[in-house]
Amino acid sequence: MTHSLATPSSRATELHARMVDFLRDQVLPAEAEYEQSRREAGPHGHDVPPVVERLKTEAKAQGLWNLFLPSESGLTQLEYAPLAELTGWSLDLFPEATNCAAPDTGNMELLHLLGTPEQKQQWLEPLLAGEIRSAFAMTEPAVASSDATNIETRIERDGGDYVVNGRKWWTSGVLDPRCAVLVVMGKTDPQAPTHRQQSMLVVPRDTPGITVERDLPVFGQHDQHGHGVVRFDDVRVPVSAVIGEEGGGFAAAQARLGPGRIHHCMRALGAAERALAMMVARVRERVAFGRPLAEQGVVQHQIAESRIELDQARLICHQACQVIDTEGNKAAKDLVAMAKVAVPRAASSVIDRAIQTHGGAGVTDVTPLAAMAGWHRAMRLFDGPDEVHLRSLARSELGREPLVPLARVTV
Repeated sequence: MTHSLATPSSRATELHARMVDFLRDQVLPAEAEYEQSRREAGPHGHDVPPVVERLKTEAKAQGLWNLFLPSESGLTQLEYAPLAELTGWSLDLFPEATNCAAPDTGNMELLHLLGTPEQKQQWLEPLLAGEIRSAFAMTEPAVASSDATNIETRIERDGGDYVVNGRKWWTSGVLDPRCAVLVVMGKTDPQAPTHRQQSMLVVPRDTPGITVERDLPVFGQHDQHGHGVVRFDDVRVPVSAVIGEEGGGFAAAQARLGPGRIHHCMRALGAAERALAMMVARVRERVAFGRPLAEQGVVQHQIAESRIELDQARLICHQACQVIDTEGNKAAKDLVAMAKVAVPRAASSVIDRAIQTHGGAGVTDVTPLAAMAGWHRAMRLFDGPDEVHLRSLARSELGREPLVPLARVTV
């Protein structure tokens, strides 16, 4: 049950049908092989399961490639939303198979918007081709990075170079052996106005002075790409490594994170749809107290509530996409904030109900539900915690004039 606010183009409709076929025939059957490769690698192994590259080759051959970037796909954000949702059904495999996985998508969008011709040739083109992967280094363990102006990593000019010193964490993607470049945010001028102190650089992964201290698990789960704690000790890159302009790092981060947030929401809807489908299948086949679970009133209510929550969240997400398409990212900022709060809440709620209906199987690795629950709980923190988005929404609402004048309340 996927509803859009506008009629999709014939190309978007045809791509959706192909994506459904690819999910059913290629991706879901490959999950067992992927999981086996990950088990063999061990919790701290980051080698790429061979099935990933096979799926990438097949997806590219079918034209299911780089659909996230309008300049490459020709799709609007609203047309992309149902396609991205399908990739969320298999979060470890489907986004990467179609070259639509974070953090690469955000880094590619950033380079597409602000990269120099040289940066695009060196980094964007191989990323678009799926030949390399990347990482994004903004969040820091020593400061509250929900306020990006807090970051302390220093980027200092030394002749024709920048020198980077600092410590980051949640640098997603940095442990993948294919990671060739990092996008690093730091302060170039601590004395400048608050939102002009930061800059962003492209830093090759093999630059001397970069040390990955450890990988961070999400609720005990280490993913293949890793979420690294990274130290930068006198890491030197040429001044041509700056993305956009010196002092433009905060604005660049917002430009990067806006589409990234809504893409995360799209994929989360897909994960929640899979959880709901699993819940429905489970209660149809399980019998308790003399009748199928599907006939128990409390279970029926859980299914109905799940459908309501998902469709409500989807409509916010799709409305945000439509405004992005018609008015731009800035005009959609409140809707993106709403989606970033509403979608993970809905997804977590639906996944939790699915776990409950699966009983003991729901909290093990027998089903994907436990891993899905951990990731979508974490989603309420990454790309800005709920509280930051709620604060932003409240400020917008408090600054809005009522549609009609209201009489003052008197007693």
